[in-house]
Amino acid sequence: MPTSNKTWTAIPGKRAAATPERALSQLRAALTVFFALDGFVFAGWVARIPAIKDQTGASAGALGLALLCVSVGATATMMTAGWLCRRFGSHATTVALAVLLSLSVTLPPLTHSALALGLVLLVFGTGFGGLNVAMNSAAVDLIAALRRPVMPSFHAAFSLGGMAGAGLGGLIADHLSPTRHLALLAAVGLVLAAAAGRTLLSVPPPPPPSPPETATRPADGASTGARRGPARRLVAVFGLIALCTAYGEGAMADWAALHLDQDLDASAGVAAAGYSVFALTMAIGRLSGTTLLERLGQTATLTAGGATAAAGMLLGALAPTVWLTLLGFAVTGLGLANLFPVAIARAGALTGPSGVAAASTLGYGGMLLGPPAIGFLTEWLSLPAALTTVAALAAVAAVVAYATRNAARPGPG
Repeated sequence: MPTSNKTWTAIPGKRAAATPERALSQLRAALTVFFALDGFVFAGWVARIPAIKDQTGASAGALGLALLCVSVGATATMMTAGWLCRRFGSHATTVALAVLLSLSVTLPPLTHSALALGLVLLVFGTGFGGLNVAMNSAAVDLIAALRRPVMPSFHAAFSLGGMAGAGLGGLIADHLSPTRHLALLAAVGLVLAAAAGRTLLSVPPPPPPSPPETATRPADGASTGARRGPARRLVAVFGLIALCTAYGEGAMADWAALHLDQDLDASAGVAAAGYSVFALTMAIGRLSGTTLLERLGQTATLTAGGATAAAGMLLGALAPTVWLTLLGFAVTGLGLANLFPVAIARAGALTGPSGVAAASTLGYGGMLLGPPAIGFLTEWLSLPAALTTVAALAAVAAVVAYATRNAARPGPG
């Protein structure tokens, strides 16, 4: 943590923080709002997927293709998000893409065909993917200044936002049309972006840690030339763990409500609440993530989390009753909670921001490619069978984490 007698210079035209501690606290609070906004808007959209599926008359396969457009838009944006952050700064880029995400969520309920839905989801995916890269980049800079493993807390905000968005969807799904519901989400998103954006645009980003301190901590990414190759391979390994984990998050977001609705005949409200249960337990797990890492270590956290998620998702996918399914979703959320943030933090500890960028891209690719993959498997098999792939990939993440326990031992994660 920086000492109170140090200050950094404000960017021209922006006010300087009174003290580093105050500035870091302001930035952490603002970034927490953006992570929550992202989860809130995204969960609000997924809660209305069953209604929009009926409105467009799309089959499971056609819906999967439409959802794939979210992946296409997000991937295209992720390829340029790093450049946008370097050119305009991660703070300004975060604010701009949060506005785009909030506005674009109003578009899906205006469509009446799978093709039109896919086209507007390209725009939605651009906002979602770009915002995730930008705010994670800003969080990486802040975490380096704080020198504390607080990444789980930001992802907890995403989960809490998702819980709120899904919970609101469950409450009003039977009373408000998708058009009005998502317009309300857009308004809330714009208000939050304006409020938190003032801080990001006025408080300068923290400077990077001084070279002598980072150089003495090889676990924080200062690798020698001899270790650069192995470090990059480990970044790919942690990216794979992030991908396996995020695949499950994306599948739960887009298909949990449909599974409850179609396979178990749950009401619209209960179906929408399925993702809320998942998001709640994931948030609880992430809020305790730092303590868990300090007590168990990264390998045990990753391995136990993957095994727990695998068991929970098998129950959630194959249980014959609504309440057992909801229990399975809850256990899955607890298991997956810290896998993604720990994997991203470890990638950054190995090779710095470039490692975070690589692992994040792989991870969010899994989150966005999971839903269409579930759609195709549903066409060939069934939705419950397709959802068991979430359990399979969670188990893969656990095995990979355990297999690399010696190579990944350094650092607190």
